[in-house]
Amino acid sequence: MKRFLILFLAMGILLAGCTDTTTHSRAVYMLMDTSGTYTAELKKAQAIINFLLGTLQPGDSLAVARIDTGSFSEKDIIQKTTFDGRPSVANEQKRVFRQKIDDFVTAVKPSPYTDITGGVLQAVEYLNETGTGKRTILVFSDMEEDLKKGYVRDFPIQISGVDVVALNVTKLRQDIVDPRKYMSRLAQWEKRVISGGGKWRVINDLEHLEKMLQE
Repeated sequence: MKRFLILFLAMGILLAGCTDTTTHSRAVYMLMDTSGTYTAELKKAQAIINFLLGTLQPGDSLAVARIDTGSFSEKDIIQKTTFDGRPSVANEQKRVFRQKIDDFVTAVKPSPYTDITGGVLQAVEYLNETGTGKRTILVFSDMEEDLKKGYVRDFPIQISGVDVVALNVTKLRQDIVDPRKYMSRLAQWEKRVISGGGKWRVINDLEHLEKMLQE
């Protein structure tokens, strides 16, 4: 009986090790602001996406979505994939991904509103479904939310265990006149993210993004 119990426990440990195949993978969800003149910044976003395609490993997942009037919707996901372990398949996935993004940036029309909260909520849904251990939301935006009348977004957001990184946070004209508005905007987002269980960072240097992804 004792020998059977030891064998049973050993098999349990072995099976636990075999099934834990995705916890060390990473999932990245990148949101691209397409409001107003910010569409002129999307060439920089393409460079970041190309960097991600070259950095993420087999088993990692990547999704890119737009921020527009109502971003809490799967229709705003431009492309998403989990990279295959076979190099030839992964290379084709990355080629298709890059082409989808290039086509989008070429044809995109500016959105009249900026639903960042909705985009973050959609990102959290996607990241949770991947089952990965490391989950990151990249927000390529000036972080100025502008909602269409009737849209409700003033509520806590639950993003436990997710790193939220603001990228390319350009300064608006009003920020140059009064820098406190810029600092206040970032402080408000930091408070929302941390109170929701997430981690907050602002990164405007691609080299720093690379270091973060390697952590």
